[in-house]
Amino acid sequence: MKTTNTFGIVFYLRKYKGKDGKAPIYVRITVDGKRTDVSLKKDILTTNWNEAKGLAKGKTDEIRNLNTYLEQIRSRLVECYQELQLKKKLITADLIKNKFCGVEEKEHSLISLFDYHNKETESTLEWGTLKNYYTTKRYVQEFLKAKFNASDIYLSLLDYKFLADFERFMKTYVPKDQKLPCGQNTIMKHIERLRKVVNMSIKNDWLERDPFHKFKPVFLKTTRQFLTTDELSSIEQKHFKIERLEYAKDLFVFSCYTGLAYIDVFELTPQNIMLGIDGGYWITTIRHKTDIPVRIPLLSKPMEIINKYKNNPRVIEAGKLLPVYSNQKLNAYLKEIADLCSIEKPLTFHIARHTFATTITLTNGVPMETVSKLLGHTSIRTTQIYAKVIEQKVSDDMQTLRSKLEGQPLKPKLIKQC
Repeated sequence: MKTTNTFGIVFYLRKYKGKDGKAPIYVRITVDGKRTDVSLKKDILTTNWNEAKGLAKGKTDEIRNLNTYLEQIRSRLVECYQELQLKKKLITADLIKNKFCGVEEKEHSLISLFDYHNKETESTLEWGTLKNYYTTKRYVQEFLKAKFNASDIYLSLLDYKFLADFERFMKTYVPKDQKLPCGQNTIMKHIERLRKVVNMSIKNDWLERDPFHKFKPVFLKTTRQFLTTDELSSIEQKHFKIERLEYAKDLFVFSCYTGLAYIDVFELTPQNIMLGIDGGYWITTIRHKTDIPVRIPLLSKPMEIINKYKNNPRVIEAGKLLPVYSNQKLNAYLKEIADLCSIEKPLTFHIARHTFATTITLTNGVPMETVSKLLGHTSIRTTQIYAKVIEQKVSDDMQTLRSKLEGQPLKPKLIKQC
């Protein structure tokens, strides 16, 4: 087993605790250079002790019985070591000592912490989010098996090196259901989830120090995918004879013009449609992800979709505003739609929300603060991510500036002669 490089047992006398020429006998357990001592509650004349062999010397019955006892202690310690090996524990000298002394293992381990976290949060986290924690747990288990040939590790053994090694492992590890290792940002997401789980142990006083104290996650800047006006138009104008694709198309387009995420569209009922301050219809709801209230004025396109399905038996029976599918099925149908509409982008339902932020609002001059409120963002910095990818808006603004400058050319300043 590769969890340890060295394992040693040595019997010795603590002479400084001696009295009347006798000294107590201790056994020292060493694992990977780290040691711990156990008192055997026996003493012996220092003159009857062989320091080189770590045994009593002499031929009396008392000496022979003592040496037999020491060998029994040695055998029991080896048994403790082997039992921990069979359990695939990451072995330490303290673990062997506790097992030998009959002390129950009270220290928490990383995998059991994951189990505790997942059980405690199953009622508060969405299944999609909780599922990611199960995936991170699986990667950690694969890492422990590859690095330590162990199935678990105690929290006290977590340190910066463990995290750095885990990051390196993830960069080369290829899961069975994938063709390539995880990307940098995906790896950082797994480490972020690992950090949240470990933070739970710190809050519960199961871990004294934060192993993430010096670890800095490095995310690569990415561009948010969204549909251009032409791409969105090609989907809107496509009519599908297959009912499930027509439903999926309408739900996607609805989100493109409202900015609502899948779960928020899924939960809409007729009661979420109210008259706004302008006399028009608005969506009034609360974002499932952040619990932030949002009020969205309905444009003509989403109103057409609502009216299209108001008498749909499926919608009426479910008490929903629109027909709904599971997010997984919906994304599968959107891939079919992308193929039929010759869209090469990896179409998912969440791209509709990005499209609302970019093509529908920011590109058409809607102020950043308004877009942030419509999206239900907790910080405008989140909204600014979308503003960085709108080249068309930059082009249009520069064209307006160009027209102004060319229409009213600037007069060159005169340089005074000295």
